[in-house]
Amino acid sequence: MTAHKHIVKVCGMRDADNIRAVEALGIEWMGFICWPGSPRYVSHTPAYMPATVRRVGVFVDPTIQDVIVHARCLRLDILQLHGAETPAFCRQLRAALTAEGMPPAAVVKAFRIADVHDLAPTEHYRQGDDVDYFLFDTRTPLAGGSGRQFDWHILDAYRQPVPFLLSGGIGPDDAPRLSAYDHPRCIGFDINSRFETAPAMKDVQAIQRFLATLRS
Repeated sequence: MTAHKHIVKVCGMRDADNIRAVEALGIEWMGFICWPGSPRYVSHTPAYMPATVRRVGVFVDPTIQDVIVHARCLRLDILQLHGAETPAFCRQLRAALTAEGMPPAAVVKAFRIADVHDLAPTEHYRQGDDVDYFLFDTRTPLAGGSGRQFDWHILDAYRQPVPFLLSGGIGPDDAPRLSAYDHPRCIGFDINSRFETAPAMKDVQAIQRFLATLRS
């Protein structure tokens, strides 16, 4: 796969044909919602799972056993924790995967951002031991997929070493802004609800146009 400046993660996938079509666009990560409270919840393994992208499982305050079951069934490469999971939980999860004889998976801890104070909890997570990446989403009553953006300038105050993905209401028209976005720790962008024709059904043409502009 061609290396790009930023990772693009398409989240909230479920339909086999849609998965195959989005994968063919050359994205790097694909997200599968493993939280029953989401309209994009993956209740069973899709008939087709991507082979050329990293598979991300998204969880909200799960049990460790729940993560293990989904990681095994979906053959997840990355575990995204979108609730109130603590650094201790992240370490316990890593240890449990090892104890189960499963391959190591990267851990992404998501934080919902409304103002600069929401960055403070990132200081408690150690890179490598607890997490590999952060994801910054918009603070709303929902756990994600709100389609709303936060002020990206808030992240100017982020000084931790852990690299992050920018999320929260990114839409097709944001590609020029993202192409110009420059933060030393930003490694990628997470897109979801604003590229949908229905929950868990992505508009492939809209993503294709977005990528063309982002990577031009």
